Amino acid sequence: MKLKRLGLIINPWAGVGGPAGLKGSDGAETVEQALDAGAEPQAQKRAATALEALQPFRGQLEILCFSGVMGETVARDLGFQLTVLGGAESDPSTATDSERAARAIRDAGADLIIFAGGDGTARNMVNALGSDFPVLGIPAGVKMHSACFAISPSAGGEVLRRLMAGELVDLQEREVRDIDEKSFREGRVSTRYYGELLAPEEGHFLQAVKNAGREVEELAVADIAAEVVEELDPDTLTIVGPGSTTLAVLGELGCEGTLLGVDLLRGGEVIAADVSAADIEKALAEHGGPAKIILTAIGGQGHLIGRGNQQFSPAVLRAVGRDNLVAVATKTKITELNGRPLLIDSGDAALDESWSGFIRVITGYRDAILYPLSNGEL
Repeated sequence: MKLKRLGLIINPWAGVGGPAGLKGSDGAETVEQALDAGAEPQAQKRAATALEALQPFRGQLEILCFSGVMGETVARDLGFQLTVLGGAESDPSTATDSERAARAIRDAGADLIIFAGGDGTARNMVNALGSDFPVLGIPAGVKMHSACFAISPSAGGEVLRRLMAGELVDLQEREVRDIDEKSFREGRVSTRYYGELLAPEEGHFLQAVKNAGREVEELAVADIAAEVVEELDPDTLTIVGPGSTTLAVLGELGCEGTLLGVDLLRGGEVIAADVSAADIEKALAEHGGPAKIILTAIGGQGHLIGRGNQQFSPAVLRAVGRDNLVAVATKTKITELNGRPLLIDSGDAALDESWSGFIRVITGYRDAILYPLSNGEL
């Protein structure tokens, strides 16, 4: 397929709850809470990053979209030809607006729709389009368990560039899953299958569905925790990311932690639990000493940074530094990537590129491997 008319749908509030530690952005109340905490919407910026790959084709491509922040603003700022087909019926826009936009764009003759959002927006596309119309998700949400998303905005841009250039790109049905945010905020992971979306299938540029319900490797995780604890410096501010493997580190210390949030650790004690990006930045400034980040990858997808842990903002990552990243994962989790790299999608392209390369991953007690970390670009 070669693109002539591209649909664009932006959920402008997608992901705004991530840096604030809210574990999602569903609902006007959550959006308001995130904005009150100083979070800044990123969906338009991430959509623009993907569309920049199409700048050489501006004269050959028409963008179909809804007005304002749902698509028009980004497309117009980038100089594309565009047709505005309607607009949101409320501010902020709702799931109903996203579904209306998808139907209107399809009916207006788009070749493909790209949508910037998270799993909730992917569900909207399933509701509006089923699995008969091609779409591509630009990751802008907090969780993104679904397999219809590019691994990063720039990777999504590369898929679009290949389509625009008329290169052969397969279309495959990709699974859409979403998590119950209320349960997630209470520390319980409850995912549900919502259907399939037809998406471009282009090698390593699309992410896998999140691997849930896998075998619990208790001994391997315990070995990893023991190794990490031995390496801890009591004077170092340690920022512990979400996940059962990282939670085991706190358990090894006899501390209670947050399974799905980010905790601050110093001197063998949790000094703050379930913190936001702003909380971490403040703690780093007040600490003024050495700091480390402990992270584990999402099973199946391989994302180390940028999925469910947006509390690790570019400012936090720069302040701590790449050399102070402690990556942990069982060998089973690494093996299941089938050679794909671990991924970083922080929202800052320059940072993602500078952090790409081989990193040390702790896989057991006195056991570590070197494994590639990638921003998703060749």
